[in-house]
Amino acid sequence: MGEFELIRQYFQPLADNARQGQLILGPGDDCAIQRIPPGRDLVFSVDTLVEGVHFPPNYPPEYLGWRSLAVAVSDLAAMGADPVCFTLALSLPRAEPEWLAGYSRGLARASDAFGIALAGGDTTRGPLTITLQVHGTVQEGLALQRSGARAGDLVCVTGPLGDAGAALDFLDTAAPTDDQQAVLARYHYPEPRLQLGAVLVGKASAAIDISDGLLSDLQHILDASGVGAEVDAGKIPLSPALVALKGGEALGLALNAGDDYQLCLTIAEEVLAELDSHVRSQLTAIGRISPKLGLNVANAETVGRRQGYDHFGRSV
Repeated sequence: MGEFELIRQYFQPLADNARQGQLILGPGDDCAIQRIPPGRDLVFSVDTLVEGVHFPPNYPPEYLGWRSLAVAVSDLAAMGADPVCFTLALSLPRAEPEWLAGYSRGLARASDAFGIALAGGDTTRGPLTITLQVHGTVQEGLALQRSGARAGDLVCVTGPLGDAGAALDFLDTAAPTDDQQAVLARYHYPEPRLQLGAVLVGKASAAIDISDGLLSDLQHILDASGVGAEVDAGKIPLSPALVALKGGEALGLALNAGDDYQLCLTIAEEVLAELDSHVRSQLTAIGRISPKLGLNVANAETVGRRQGYDHFGRSV
């Protein structure tokens, strides 16, 4: 199968999810064209996933289609942005129709779920590598950033942590139990917190998506904002499945494991109190921002602190 037939057959249909006419020109020309509505800022991010580094060899392609787009779109959620379009650069050892069909199915499901259209991309021969650039828009001047946390703000997370890290132990399990299936679903099908991120625009003072682990990613907020934090590990939400599977190891996974793609955010206590009850119910306060630099974690005496993942061997 040639490159252009591959694109036409498997990826052209993903160009049909254009949001409100903002994608003016999609695949098939030298460039795509995106129109930015008045009063909106363009927000974009790029992610690369490499087989054997970001996903295991022989990982099911349909899972990979969803997962590869979800982890990229999660960056838009962390900025409070509405998704518009994405580009895809795909390196393949060979053009296998079965793999391509599975990957494009998973990608199409994610594209539909997140309301984001394929704007274009490239394919080439090489080790399996997937690069996606996602574009969105947010109200002008109000994108959530890492640098806005202030002393006294609450530190909140948007859901249970640690499930995806636990799932790594069960990826090859032939007949997973219900609890194993629950954590595997969190790994295979992460769900970017798009709606919640958008609601928090103008309300949260800082935000980040949890990709490398809570402690590591919260530290990025603290560094960017020039503040510290006190976190109570006992308040971190854990799923029943994680506790059942990992027992005393569950808290360590919640603190240090990545790939959950929940949001970690900071927000003034009085602002939190004014939020709609449905929004408040999705936020769990786990600590508070301090003017003194450093990240202190209470009630985690038996949990080892792991540094954030870095591709070139340095702690983050």
